[in-house]
Amino acid sequence: MMRLMPVVLLAGAATAIPCHADCLDDAAAYRHISTQLVRAIAQHESGMRANAVNVNGDGSEDIGLMQINSSWLPKLARYGIRREHLFDACVNAYVGTWILASNIKEFGPTWKAVGAYNARSTSKQLVYANAIYRRLQRAEH
Repeated sequence: MMRLMPVVLLAGAATAIPCHADCLDDAAAYRHISTQLVRAIAQHESGMRANAVNVNGDGSEDIGLMQINSSWLPKLARYGIRREHLFDACVNAYVGTWILASNIKEFGPTWKAVGAYNARSTSKQLVYANAIYRRLQRAEH
């Protein structure tokens, strides 16, 4: 069973997770992913807002800091994570980074893995990956 977070949820209570000063950095380090990349995705997705919600044209919604799509909720429920837990920035950071790590495992450390964080279609993946790349470039300067 894949662990989402370094601290297992006790009785499904996401608030039991001790959060460090910066959960994005912690989640990135835990998954061995670039902190800058994880931060760029969170900035792009929600503007770093833990309470962000976006309703999509297909009726799904993107929730919290890293805009976790509601299509993940059935799978996350197996780990004791419910929709309301995704408004906790630390939980959301670890879940989003877990999703990104899963993409990297599937596609390798490529821009396709980054694009797959946002979209299934190749053309939309390319648009998303380019947006994240540009955000990373701006952050370096």
